[in-house]
Amino acid sequence: MKVLITGGLGQIGSHVAEMLLERGDRVVVIDNLATGRENHLSAHPNLRVIIDTIADRQLILDTFEEFRPEAVVHAAVSYKDPDDWYNDTLTNCVGGTNIVDAAKRFGVKRFIYFQTALCYGLKPMEQPITLNHPRNPGGSSYAISKTANELYIELSGIDYVTFRLANVVGPRNVAGPLPIFYQRLKDGKKCFITKSRRDFVFVNDLAKTVLDACDGTGHGAYHFSSGSDIDISTLYDEVVKAMGINPYPQAELRDLGPDDVFSILLDPSRTFADFGKIDFTSIETTVTEAIRYYQKYGTLGEYTHLRIEEKK
Repeated sequence: MKVLITGGLGQIGSHVAEMLLERGDRVVVIDNLATGRENHLSAHPNLRVIIDTIADRQLILDTFEEFRPEAVVHAAVSYKDPDDWYNDTLTNCVGGTNIVDAAKRFGVKRFIYFQTALCYGLKPMEQPITLNHPRNPGGSSYAISKTANELYIELSGIDYVTFRLANVVGPRNVAGPLPIFYQRLKDGKKCFITKSRRDFVFVNDLAKTVLDACDGTGHGAYHFSSGSDIDISTLYDEVVKAMGINPYPQAELRDLGPDDVFSILLDPSRTFADFGKIDFTSIETTVTEAIRYYQKYGTLGEYTHLRIEEKK
């Protein structure tokens, strides 16, 4: 199979690319290195890496015409700064619609997309959140722009699978609490936690399911979720344990920020029905693998699409 991956040097895209290459597929990756890294993918005879932006319409059309992908995995996303509306719309909306339009023009058979669970709003009306919950992305630029692209995919008429995600973590994870905890603890700084809960899923578990989607399993929207969540404090404890820090560095407990959500728990019933049983990796293993990566390569940054107080 020939697969084009946007954001293919990022966390999700690079793991999907590795699995595709391992089984013999041909892969073209496009990444602008905003949060991706070239060392996430090793040179391979079946791999071509393009360092550029998906907002360049002619580049996208030329790449699709030359490569003629059978499947597209659209993992490129802007999320580094909650107030950077320009890059959010440039990548997530303009770039995203470039990819959707090209996929339609050149007859792509399968289109895989990743949507944020924040599409349901900052105060979901149900827990766990079902696929029947209305989309209400107005709480953040990230959610607005991601949802706009999802709507264009639905409008296009192409055969697609959207995985709506809460928190995908593990090696190459450069955003959210996991890299922030690691970097601050490494630097001897105090961390803070909130009384929030999240469903953290291991990136390789998602990547395996993406390959099934590329091969034809499923259609439409799915929640990639384990169906259970944990306290952020539990994630913090696992990071401290994986780093071997002693004595235990007590974290500061803070109230939720203005655009944070207490719990993001997605109902995975449809995913399990269509994709079958998923053996989710434990949070202990997930964190351990991530810490090994950070110790070798660093965190690249401490990004979050949420507004947080100044670091102390």
